[in-house]
Amino acid sequence: MTRSLFWSTFVTVFIAELGDKTQLAAMTATARSGAMLTVFLAASAALILATAIGVSVGEALFRVVPEHLIHYIAGAAFIGVGIWVMVKG
Repeated sequence: MTRSLFWSTFVTVFIAELGDKTQLAAMTATARSGAMLTVFLAASAALILATAIGVSVGEALFRVVPEHLIHYIAGAAFIGVGIWVMVKG
């Protein structure tokens, strides 16, 4: 395991997750239930599972599709989502 890859991934995901709808859902569930530990464990497990799915799909995709093509597809997807959000909002 490379430290630089670990920390760059950690920081990227941490910043991406701050203030997103997952965090808002966890805050809402905690405020409604008062069960901080249960909500923390459930939200953590959900994030771990979602990340495991993403990593697994990424691994399989990189075995079949060339890396440069994945970069173009990911970029186009982000632009598409950005346009969709601007048009919808």
